[in-house]
Amino acid sequence: MNLGIAIFPPKNIQDLANSFRKRYDPRYSLIAPHITIKEAFEANEDQLPEIVQYLRQVAQETEPIPLHIYKVSHFHPTNNVLYLAIKEEPLLTALHNKLHEPPLMHERKYPFVPHITIGQEMSDDELHDVYGRLRMKTFEFTFTATRFHLLYQLENEAWTTYETFLLGQKV
Repeated sequence: MNLGIAIFPPKNIQDLANSFRKRYDPRYSLIAPHITIKEAFEANEDQLPEIVQYLRQVAQETEPIPLHIYKVSHFHPTNNVLYLAIKEEPLLTALHNKLHEPPLMHERKYPFVPHITIGQEMSDDELHDVYGRLRMKTFEFTFTATRFHLLYQLENEAWTTYETFLLGQKV
């Protein structure tokens, strides 16, 4: 099964992201706006209890994370992805790193760049046009992430929550 780990921002930020995603993201309907903290990875169902136990431990050891969205950016020329950029935050980077240790060790495809995708699979011209317009706008949002979610992918490629983990909470 395909699993992933993400943080969902507050509704106002999801609404903003979706206002762009509806038009510029063909995968809009498959998952809500999110910050990927561990990209999709394969696991067997019999591995889930160990994964869940490890994630509970990581969540207990991790304090809530202050996050700051501060601009729009893109990954061109690597990928034609447009996103809301999140300032570097040591607690988020530490969480990301913990999620790449055993039993969750997997090869990373890309360096960790915290973001919320607002457009993807765009042509070069469309990406540059939309980015050119959006970079003139102010994107300033702060929120505190108090939880992360283990997600699994359904047969129709949509993602749904398997379990939610509260940060800094003793169970």
